[in-house]
Amino acid sequence: MRATVAARLAAAGLGSGARLCCALSGGVDSTVLLHVLAALREELGFTLLAAHVNHGLHPQAWAWQAHCAQSCAQLGVVLKVFQVEVARDAPCGLEAAARASRHAALRSVACDALLLAHHQDDQAETVLFRLLRGSGAHGAAGMVVWQPGAPAILRPLLGVRRAQIEAAAREGGLHWVEDPSNANPRHRRNALRHEVLPAMAAHFPAAVPALARAAENFAEAATLMDELAAADARLCGGQMLQRDAVLALSAARQRNLLRWLVRAAGGQAPSRARLLEVQRQLASVPPLQPLRVELGGCVCCCYRGQLWLEAATPPPPRPLRWRGETELPWCGALLRCEASVGEGLRLDRVQAAALVMVRGRWPGLSMRLAAGRPQRSFRKLCQDAGVPPWLRERLPVLMADGEAVWIAGIGVAAAWQCEDMQPGLRLSWDGVRE
Repeated sequence: MRATVAARLAAAGLGSGARLCCALSGGVDSTVLLHVLAALREELGFTLLAAHVNHGLHPQAWAWQAHCAQSCAQLGVVLKVFQVEVARDAPCGLEAAARASRHAALRSVACDALLLAHHQDDQAETVLFRLLRGSGAHGAAGMVVWQPGAPAILRPLLGVRRAQIEAAAREGGLHWVEDPSNANPRHRRNALRHEVLPAMAAHFPAAVPALARAAENFAEAATLMDELAAADARLCGGQMLQRDAVLALSAARQRNLLRWLVRAAGGQAPSRARLLEVQRQLASVPPLQPLRVELGGCVCCCYRGQLWLEAATPPPPRPLRWRGETELPWCGALLRCEASVGEGLRLDRVQAAALVMVRGRWPGLSMRLAAGRPQRSFRKLCQDAGVPPWLRERLPVLMADGEAVWIAGIGVAAAWQCEDMQPGLRLSWDGVRE
């Protein structure tokens, strides 16, 4: 066990100087992992702490917290305790809400890597559970050993059987807590663990390792699918996809590309039925008719032959004072500013302004984009620039001393435009495709 964990740490580059946090429930798996890490810390030179999340949902929750505190004190490990409240009437269900609050708490720990005690039997349960729900390759890939991030996540025991961990705990004379809810077969995961997998193992003794190997194969297939989707995205125009190019792909590649876009946008895996409906609408809507359709918690948008995904409910626009920041959050996307020469806003005029604000549109907003040309209303400017109607309320407008000088996706006011070799500022907003 010690050699396995040490090898995982070495492969992840977590050695001298690393700050590691062990997620500690008090159960046998996390207890064994904590003791192995404590035994390795001096040899490998990392700093170790532990984190325990108390949901307060079980009468023994405070006793479990006290047990974790005692275990850490005996090992000289600092314990960080999170006491979280979970809504019992959460729409996603109590178990899912507790899991989400636990993950959020653990991810807030200041460390280089968060170590979780999932093992091979957990992996087999996850794969089987997701297959029974009809998951594709990404879902059936189960859990990964190493997940980059801040903090990163490492599962050093993912190749170890539950029986090996329990044997190590008994041999080491360790003490742990038992959550009685883990034995309740009314929970589907528990039914898989205590009824389905043992029945499978009676006929297929290598069922658990085989499911774990299947997870690796699914993960490889998922990687290839992602690479194909990235290539198809480039083929179809990059960040702003061309609808005709997307529709020219095979139906399977269209769905693969849409799933990839949803994952990239932080959405949830859409069902096959939903993907088929989005494909149907993309193929049937007239080319000039705007389209917005929900997909995996995002919105698939199509306008003037272009296709993209955006957040379903971006935050509303709120005026901000701009003091020269290179990035500002605006309606769920970033407003970016970078130095330029001969393009964008005149730097000298911006610096001379007493007050520079970023805000949304207002009644009567208009702007002149070229000298000698008339002022044009915001609506006309958006129509000329091809800005979709649903996006117009969120466009950031830069104001200098009360005058609109730049509108995202539209351009810079004529009187504020840089001339050749003049220092300037180039603004862009990630929420609009220019």
